Order: sequence, then structure tokens, then C-alpha cells
Amino acid sequence: MTNARIVLTTVGDKDSAGKLALQLVEQRLAACVNVVGPIRSTYRWRGQVHHDDAEFLLLIKTTAERAAHLRATLRSMHPYELPECVEIDIESGSDEYLAWIAAQANGGE
Repeated sequence: MTNARIVLTTVGDKDSAGKLALQLVEQRLAACVNVVGPIRSTYRWRGQVHHDDAEFLLLIKTTAERAAHLRATLRSMHPYELPECVEIDIESGSDEYLAWIAAQANGGE
């Protein structure tokens, strides 16, 4: 296993996705954020099933050391009352790319 992580979240519009991605990278909480979408989501919220809602998926690349701060920042900046915040360990990958993630998220160049 590596020190790198991918954190997933979704937002309801392209502008929110772009702003969140930019702020996370500028604050060095993420090395890179991919915005995918629109995607269609089906989920249960407050007793009702929501179907075919448009959302944008953010794939946030960070490190284990930055993940807790990233989660706290997502909670404070996110437009949703209960934002998705799922952290996935990156088990392996190219050494150069993983080193780049670590350098960018942890303040290096």
C-alpha cells in the first residue's frame, strides 16, 4: 500500500465542482482533482428516493497526511448538507506519479 489516497465527493452543479476543485488544489489539500460529469445519481434522502439527479463527481488525489484536513475542509465548503466523502487507499501505482501526489499535496514542487 502507498501513502496516496483518492477521495470521492459529488456536487450538484459544474460551477460548485470547479470552485471546490480549485480551492482544494490551491490549499494543497489535493495534488489533482478530476471533475467527471454530469453523472446521474439515484439515492434515498430524508425518506424519499431521488432518481436521475444530475451531479458532478470529484476524484481528489491526496495523501494520508492531508486526508483528515481535506475531509474537514469539504464539510465546511461543500454545498450539500451531508456531503459524500469516501476515502480510498491507492494500493499501488507508478512511483513517479505517487511521488508527485505527495509533493504537491504536502507543499513541495
